[in-house]
Parts: sequence; structure tokens; C-alpha cells
Amino acid sequence: MKPGLIIGSFLSIIFIGLAFFSFIWIPYDIEALEISNKLKKPNFNHWLGTDHFGRDIFSMIMMGARTSIAVALLAVGIGVVIGVPLGLFSAARRGSFIDEVIMRGNDLIFAFPSLVIAILITAVFGPSAVNAIVAIGIFNIPVFARLTRAAALPLWERDFILSARVCGKSEARISIEHILPNITNLMIVQGTIQFSLGILAEASLSYIGLGAQPPTASWGRMLADAQTLVSIAPHVALVPGLAILLMVLGLNLMGDGLRDLFDPRIKGDRT
Repeated sequence: MKPGLIIGSFLSIIFIGLAFFSFIWIPYDIEALEISNKLKKPNFNHWLGTDHFGRDIFSMIMMGARTSIAVALLAVGIGVVIGVPLGLFSAARRGSFIDEVIMRGNDLIFAFPSLVIAILITAVFGPSAVNAIVAIGIFNIPVFARLTRAAALPLWERDFILSARVCGKSEARISIEHILPNITNLMIVQGTIQFSLGILAEASLSYIGLGAQPPTASWGRMLADAQTLVSIAPHVALVPGLAILLMVLGLNLMGDGLRDLFDPRIKGDRT
């Protein structure tokens, strides 16, 4: 097993574990303000120190992990649930007018980054974690649609697909029973990568005030609140910044490791 996969999995499991554990226990209530205890450096009672409101930073990191993972996971889910069927359908109807419409629609969405989509959605419905999920999810749809189509197209020329068509199977049935199982590994790898990008996108949206709103904890908003305190209490900005860095790094390493593990061509080239 590749070292990158091991390290990436270890980092990812740590933060996912913190997110799940936050449902059971957190050291301090993040909604309880204790101004007299503000900007404390890491100590025995507060392992990562406190912020400008006297809140425990470790507790906020735990709750922020829950928010980031939930937003990214749901956003990737939207991309998979809508994008993969679109890609399969487009590949099955390759060269047709419907295929062209789907691909040009994907190009149109790609022209608007998730941040721009979030601004448009927020202007109408207001800033929230739900709107961040929708914005990031919409951006993920063409990613999975294009990847699915590109991976499925060569398979339609393979002998086992031709045999299935001779047997009278419909395009939809062939896509589900034969095409999809052969590209699942690729979708898992891409899902891991989009998950990491979702974490980063959620932090970015929260940083500019378009993501999760108070009192919901968010790594991006923790950074935004700490940007004027770097010279006074650098740990307030350093901790959430490192959390974002390590989480995204872990997921990217894991995605790269899974790609090497699932792709026999890469595996053969590196042995």
C-alpha cells in the first residue's frame, strides 16, 4: 500500500472521527461566551486555547469538522446523484442532439464557479449552509457528468457491451448493469477529490459570510473572525487554518492513493 494512501487515510479518519465524536461529547459549549477567558493560549483546560469570545477552540474545531464534512458530503452527493446518470445517458446517446444539449449545459455551469453560484443563490435566498450545499453541489454535477461520459464512451465499443445489445438489453439496462460497475472505481476516486474541494469551498464561502451562519461553527468563519487577531493571538487563526490544510491534504493524498490502487496501468508503470 502506498505511503500517501496511508497518511491521507490517517488524516481523514482523524477529522471524520472528531466530527462523529462531536455528536456524543465536546469539551465546552461553543455557544457559551466567557469574555474573561478570551484569547488564552493553549493550556491544560483549553488544549488549543480560546478565541476572542472565550470559546474553546478545540470544541469549535470539532463542531466545525461536522459542518465542513456534512456540507462537502451532501454537495458531492448532489453531484453523484445527478451527474452520473446524466453522464451515462449522454454516453448512451453519444453524438445525438440530447448528448450535445447535456454537454453544452455542463459547459455553461462550468463557466460559473461555485463561489459565483453561491453569491447568486445567496442574493435570492440569503446566506446559509443549505445554500452553500446547493451551490457546491450544482458545480459538482458537470464534473461527474463529464467524467462519467468520458469513461463510459470507450466501453460502448467493447465486445461484452455488443453482446449485451445482441441479447436485446436496452441502453438503460446496459448502462446500469455493465457500464456503471466498470467505472465505479473511477467515481470513488473522483468523489474523494471533490470531497476535499468541497471542504475548501465550504471554508471559502463561510470566510466571506455566505456559508454556515452563527451559532453554527465553521472553520472558514473562524479564520474570518481571527484575521485581525494574528499579531495578538496567532493560534486563533493558525488552528483552523491547519485544520483546513490537513483535512484537504489528507483527502487529496487518499484520492491519489486510491487512483493508484484501482488503476492497473499506473500500478504497472510504478512497479
